[in-house]
Amino acid sequence: MHPFHHAAAQPDTPAIIMAGSGETLSYAQLEERSNRIAHLLRGLGLTRGDTIAILMLNEIDFLPICWAAQRSGLVFVAMSTKLTADEAGYIAQDSAAKAIFCSPALAEVAVAATPGLSATARLCSGAGAPGCTTLSTAIAAQPATRIADESTGRDMLYSSGTTGRPKGVKGPLPEGPIDQADALTGLVAMLYKFGPGMTYLSPAPLYHAAPLRYCMAVHKFGGTVVVMEKFDPETYLALVEKHRITHSQLVPTMFVRMLKLPDDVRVAHDLSSLQVAIHAAAPCPVDVKHAMISWWGPVIHEYYSATEGAGFTSITPQEWLARPGSVGKAILGEIRVLDDDGALLGPNQTGRIFFHGGGNFSYHNDPEKTASVMGEHGATFGDIGHVDEDGYLFLTDRQAFMIISGGVNIYPQEAENTLISHPEVADVAVFGIPDDVMGEAVHAVVQPRDMGRAGPDLEAELIAWVRDRLSHVKCPKRIDFRAELPRHDTGKLYKRLLKDEYWAKAG
Repeated sequence: MHPFHHAAAQPDTPAIIMAGSGETLSYAQLEERSNRIAHLLRGLGLTRGDTIAILMLNEIDFLPICWAAQRSGLVFVAMSTKLTADEAGYIAQDSAAKAIFCSPALAEVAVAATPGLSATARLCSGAGAPGCTTLSTAIAAQPATRIADESTGRDMLYSSGTTGRPKGVKGPLPEGPIDQADALTGLVAMLYKFGPGMTYLSPAPLYHAAPLRYCMAVHKFGGTVVVMEKFDPETYLALVEKHRITHSQLVPTMFVRMLKLPDDVRVAHDLSSLQVAIHAAAPCPVDVKHAMISWWGPVIHEYYSATEGAGFTSITPQEWLARPGSVGKAILGEIRVLDDDGALLGPNQTGRIFFHGGGNFSYHNDPEKTASVMGEHGATFGDIGHVDEDGYLFLTDRQAFMIISGGVNIYPQEAENTLISHPEVADVAVFGIPDDVMGEAVHAVVQPRDMGRAGPDLEAELIAWVRDRLSHVKCPKRIDFRAELPRHDTGKLYKRLLKDEYWAKAG
């Protein structure tokens, strides 16, 4: 369960293929490069338990750096490429990073974020950049053999900050050999048939938890990872056909963008090699998932979890078709649903979701935050939902986004799911804004497919569309239009930023 085994058994098999450039690393090259980087890290004085930061675009050196840290017993912190220098600096300082790896395009941010590091501890890929040491030069003289004191490292990923300042999700460093199996490899083998010979298409940023962890899991099985530099819906379909992709992981916004391609584009590519398409990270509207299964067939699996790893549910396409909207039954942790007073609720009663007896974690340097999500009933991700009589979980929305209008609790996800099904809507956010009479009013911001149509007529059409399908109390009273919504590359919507903007305007 490690690339070094596959480098010996199948040295010429591609481990990484960059989708756009075609640049490729075989397993032999991945092993050599990760070993050289591991020696470099030891030469910089990093030992087991130390931390490195990674501020990189999707590129060929990203995963070798992670494997170097993994075999060196280090903690590796992959950071969002959208961060400002101040935001990146906060994470670098909070994680106590002793070295940072960056892309040339992000080098200025990396340098500004790490004033306490020397240029030798800032490693830049490609042609390098001022204030950094060029990675290829730094590793050229390093041995390609394994370091003598290998031990197992792990990631520490920071929350995306959609509901506040990002926090590092910390787990213990694994004990034992670097090639030992772990919970994730067992899960993906059981649920999604990961194994030798698979070809995995990763369309999302590698700094996010699921893409990073699943790509590294593919390498443990000896499969090939095809990495998209940036997601494009038509390019994604072409890559499935070109590389005969067997497995992939997506988010619902990617489904929406592919479904809104012209019909002739959608049917132009052979997707018959695709055995498993996994989705998570955000709620998927029922109509969208029905449309995807009708198009791709019963290959679309879903799970519900979080970076914290405190719980995990899974549902097959066959199970989902029998229970549309469910995110499945618990694989890790026992699901418990609590009311506002902390009392346990029964089947089909809506409350806050907890996972009891799941994985252990803490928020780095923040015991108060850790305590706020923990209790006698386990840990919560802050989501609201219910469990049916057969143990299947249905999510309603995040507690933080609940709207209280006239004393009525409204979850905006329903209105969002309804609006996104309109053919003129490319993206949407629904949230509460101040209202002198009702306390809060339901409001929507829509990214139309054609900004030329934005205006009162489209607003009226969309409001009527929702009111025909939902109780009027759940429908937006007004709709504003924007050319683009603040959405994370991983698919998460920064709804907090929109909501804060409207509340600030209202004083």
